Parts: sequence; C-alpha cells; structure tokens
Amino acid sequence: MTLSIAELIKTHRGENFALHERYLNTQMVRVLQTIGYDRTYTHARGPYLYDQEDNEYLDLLSGFGVFALGRNHPTIQSALREVLDLDLPDLVQMDVSILSGLLAEKLVQVTPEPLTKLFFCNSGAEAVEAAIKFARYTTGRSRILYCEHAFHGLTLGALSLNGEEVFRQGFGPLLPDCDAIPFNDLEALERALKEQPTAAFIVEPIQGKGVNLPDDDYLTEAARLCRKYGALFIADEIQAGLGRTGRLWAIEHWGVEPDMLLMAKALSGGFVPVGAVAMTAHVMDKVFNRMDRAVVHGSTFSKNNPAMAAGLATLSVIEEEKLLANAARQGEALIGGLNALTDKYEFFQAVRGKGLMLALEFGKPRSLKLKTAWSLLETANKGLFSQMVTIPLFKRHRILSQVAGHGMNVVKFLPPLVIGAKDVEWIVSAMDDVLADCHQVPGAIWDLGKTLAGHAMKARKTA
Repeated sequence: MTLSIAELIKTHRGENFALHERYLNTQMVRVLQTIGYDRTYTHARGPYLYDQEDNEYLDLLSGFGVFALGRNHPTIQSALREVLDLDLPDLVQMDVSILSGLLAEKLVQVTPEPLTKLFFCNSGAEAVEAAIKFARYTTGRSRILYCEHAFHGLTLGALSLNGEEVFRQGFGPLLPDCDAIPFNDLEALERALKEQPTAAFIVEPIQGKGVNLPDDDYLTEAARLCRKYGALFIADEIQAGLGRTGRLWAIEHWGVEPDMLLMAKALSGGFVPVGAVAMTAHVMDKVFNRMDRAVVHGSTFSKNNPAMAAGLATLSVIEEEKLLANAARQGEALIGGLNALTDKYEFFQAVRGKGLMLALEFGKPRSLKLKTAWSLLETANKGLFSQMVTIPLFKRHRILSQVAGHGMNVVKFLPPLVIGAKDVEWIVSAMDDVLADCHQVPGAIWDLGKTLAGHAMKARKTA
C-alpha cells in the first residue's frame, strides 16, 4: 500500500495535541492549552495561517524568523519539486556538489567583501558550533567572549555562549573559557580583550532577546578592538540577517566587516533546514590547511541538494520581489503607527527596531490604580504583563506574537518580509484595542492577569 501523507493528515486531523502530549513535549502542550493557543492549523500562505474553521491569523512570530518569505512560497516550492524530479545524486560525500558551489558563489557576492569562503551546516546552532571551533583553531586561543542576554542556540557549545541563565540552568558544566560581557559596552569589551588572549568575540548585531540595538559606533569599534587584540569578530546574523532589518545583513547598517558571519533560519525558505558560516579565506585556510585535514569538521546532511536549492531560491525571491525595500518601508510604517500609541497609553513606553525586527516595551504606569495592578503582576512573575498583550492579540485579533525574552515586559514582532499596508493597519488597530482594555482596571484583561499570576505563583511554589 502506498503511503499517503494527505490521507494520514485527514484521518488524524485534530489529534495534534493528543499525539504531542503522549509522545513529545507534554509541558509544551500544557502551556499552549493554558494560554489558549491550542488551535489546529490546516494550511498557510504568505504571512497567514488558517485553522480548521478557515479563520485567518497574521503570523508575527514567523517560526522565530524562519518564514521571512512567508509560508509556502511558490518559487521555493517549485525549486524543491524540480530538485526532486531531477533524481540528482545527493550526499555522495566523496564528491563535491554543484548546487552547494552555486549557493556559496551567490552568498559570497552578497556578503561583506572579506568573506570569500562558506561552510554549510543544518542550523543556526550548528553554525555557532562551527564558529567556535574555527575561531579556536585559527587563533590558537580558547577563550570566547559573548554578550549578556545573547542567544546563540541551545546545543552545548552554543549554550555556553547563551546570556540567559534560564536556558543554561542544570545543563552544566558547559564549555570552559566562555565569558560574558555587557552588550553595547566598548569599555567592557576592551577590558576583557586586554585581560587575557581571546579567540573571538561573537555578537548579534541586534540582540534577539529584547531586540536591543547597538549605539552607532559600537559594532565598528568592537571589530576594530578585536583586530587590535588579535581576536576574531563574529557576527551572528541567524535571526537578523537575510533582509529582516531592511538590509540583507544587519551589519550593513553600520558598515562592519566581520571575520565570520553566521546565517540560517530564513535561508531555508521555510522548508529545508540550512545554516552557513561565511568567513575570510584566512580562517578557512587555517582550519583546512592540509589534505589530511579536509574532513576535520563537517556534517552528514550539510550541502544536501534540497537545502541548497531552497537557499538559492530564497536569495532569488528576496532580490526579485524587492523584499529589502518592503521590509524597510513596512517596518517604518509599523514603527510609526505603534509609536503614535505610546502617548495614548501609560503602559506602552517605547517601540524600537530596524525593518521588521521590532520590540514593544511596556513599563510601570503613572496613575495609582494602574500602578497598583502592575505591581501585583510584577510580584507574581516579572514580565507577566507582556502575556496580557500577546494572549488577547491572538484570541481576539488572531495575531500570533510572543514575548521577547524571559523576565522582560517586551513583546517582539518578526513579521514575514512580504507583509503589506493592510497587515500594518491590522497590527496597529489590534494593539490600540488591546492596550485600551489593559487600561481598564478592573476588566476582562485583568481577569486574565489574575489567572496568569495564579499560575505563576503556583509554579514558583512547585519549583
């Protein structure tokens, strides 16, 4: 009997949560059910998801940045179908493939000039792991500097560079010689570089957790300091890269030339996992410096044909559909529309970001009644107010978003780069409505807040 995926899905539709609770992450199922995110999505197109009742949802999470082109883009689908229909040899291993060579050539054309070599892998975390190894071998040093509140992945090496303790707790000991410094602090960076030899400084040009932007001179000066003290400068563009900020690479906003640039997520086109490290010839030639070292680092499924085709198609779509300009234009409109609400609502304090990588920051209000309600939430669990924004955004306005990090009252928007003016209006109107309700104490949203606070207090006691 021939396997039919369509028939399997049809037969088991609606069993998503039961299957995951039984065989996968039970706690994740409970989280989604508790906050009312337990929908059964049946199809998707562009920036929209559709449930079994054909309700349309606007996705501002984008799979944590994977779906920069939206979901099920026809150009990516066509490229993948073509690869499958060609019956190409794949992963021969004792061979070099044409598609990986072509994707590498294209990436070299669109990355900063010093980066002329590519290493392919399967994910952003794998790109970070490779960068750690390459930096250590190239410099002969072991120490890696990273920033507080950074996020570079959850595999062991990447986790060692993770600035959020909630992810690290209980998984130690992690890699030695990995030290955190404050983000956007050149004095701290220079002190750290001075105190002992360092292999590399890895930094997100815009931090994903919190969407923290650097000062105008931070990244260029950080690169200069790294060169001064013999450390490599690594730009982690896994989330911010490939058009997210209105430029192909976030570092282009500041004219920075790194020794390595890490990419993944959006390069997949939303279909086939792929990551890459773009690097200088100096780094590549140091690591792979003899024929007997040609295999000292690699990954079984890296450079597979579907992933390489997805990468080529993604770059083609970004260029042909002028998505960099659209991200910049819609991002400016969205920031402008949301900024107009900060004068209207006490809780809403700031909007920041570049292109379509945005943070909405909330803080303690001025008036006594609102201040008291805020304090009760913060006592129960720091950052809980953000959930009082994201949950009604989803349940009432069918907008999917998430908080920007643990313990912070920041909501993060990562819309697909294909959104239009209609979507911007949808977002601003929905935020206006939700924030208006947040300022009604008591009210329905504050009933939600009490429920969330109760769960938080219960969880704290259990822990």
